[in-house]
Amino acid sequence: MAQPMSGSKLLEVLRAEGLTVHEVRDWRHHNRNTKGPWGPVNGVMIHHTVTSGTENSVNICYNGYSGLPGPLCHGVIDKEGHVHLVGNGRANHAGLGDSDVLRAVVDETTLPHDNQADVDGNRHFYGFECVNLGDGKDPWPEAQKEAIEKVSAAICRHHGWSERSVIGHKEWQPGKQDPRGFTMDGMRGRIAARLAAGGGGTNQGPKPGPKPKYAPFPGSGFFHVGRKSPLITAMGRRLVAEGCDHYAKGPGPEWTEADRTSYAAWQHKLGFRGKDADGIPGRASWDRLKVPSDG
Repeated sequence: MAQPMSGSKLLEVLRAEGLTVHEVRDWRHHNRNTKGPWGPVNGVMIHHTVTSGTENSVNICYNGYSGLPGPLCHGVIDKEGHVHLVGNGRANHAGLGDSDVLRAVVDETTLPHDNQADVDGNRHFYGFECVNLGDGKDPWPEAQKEAIEKVSAAICRHHGWSERSVIGHKEWQPGKQDPRGFTMDGMRGRIAARLAAGGGGTNQGPKPGPKPKYAPFPGSGFFHVGRKSPLITAMGRRLVAEGCDHYAKGPGPEWTEADRTSYAAWQHKLGFRGKDADGIPGRASWDRLKVPSDG
């Protein structure tokens, strides 16, 4: 439970996290505060827009509809990973949701199934709409998912919350399915990794010393059948050290099914599930594996 950030502070913590942030029109004074209270805040809620195109989606989220005036969120996250701030204060994004879910968010415990709509979510949650059709086919670029991770971590870090204070609309209100296309458990795993690693933000102590030299994430596309690299051998050795060993003869430089299976075990160990544990390295799990840069 916390008092909401001012517009200036929200802008500050998002940019401190390394995000590209755009200020849309009069967003600092754009809210629904005359229709109900704003705060205390307890968490961050993630949505998808069911629209396409950045400009179109931002305009809709700023203006709203005839039956649902804007702002429809606090920020829009586009497919390039940019954040467009459209509101500051109460926003029409969460609606009525489950009081048991709110209690779990406040206590940062396991979320119960949402089966009722008896508490005002617009009062208690920062809301971010992500540009996606929500049909299960529209892709979620890594830049966009990384921005969701950064936005959530920045707000959680400022308020002293853990990743358990971040939920999807589908976990809040019965009948909702957003965000569709990735799992919220997987996203919370990414947020937890970012919070544990430090990163940006304003409520931190002294800056850490030089980081150990670990291999930077080469991108998910690097890992495919036929790829040969000393980096794959180094990754395999780290997986074996972490107890994720599905190699018959030990790690080698060529990407194989044994590498994918071993990496999937590592993702499961971190708490990722479903599409987020397919055995193809992603940035969050790679950073936590700490593969030496010298191979």
